[in-house]
Amino acid sequence: MLSEPTRDTLPAVVSLEPITAANRDALQALRVSPAQRQFVSDVSESLRQAAEHPGARAIPWGVYAQDTPVGFAMIADEVDGPPYIAHYLWKLLIDERHQRKGYGTATLDLIVQYFRRRPGVEVIWTSAGQGEGSPIPFYERYGFERTGELEEGEVKLRLTII
Repeated sequence: MLSEPTRDTLPAVVSLEPITAANRDALQALRVSPAQRQFVSDVSESLRQAAEHPGARAIPWGVYAQDTPVGFAMIADEVDGPPYIAHYLWKLLIDERHQRKGYGTATLDLIVQYFRRRPGVEVIWTSAGQGEGSPIPFYERYGFERTGELEEGEVKLRLTII
């Protein structure tokens, strides 16, 4: 006889919400662990990078579990051309207090859904640094594959979504 799923075995449910004046401070307060800081910039720095690179056409979101901000994600979709990469997961940050609850995977699921709705998108790209605390194993568990290339010193990864 199968038992009822417990709260720990249920898939995480998140939503991607636009960044507004009302939620900006709460999102900017999100932090990763000290070991992860070398791999992902905080929300303020990420938004600054997006503003400095308008050709990347960044789309930033707050990641929410019900009404609680648990993370931040930012993609580049239809870019202005090189040096930017289209269909690129630029940033993914899950607050250290909310990690290992499935929110990162649930966020990737939503980003994949977003890109699957875009005509002609077959691959999503990202990159990550190497070392202790790197997100590369997380991305590989999700299905991303290393390309063998480096992107600004980071390992370039791809996920086929067709």
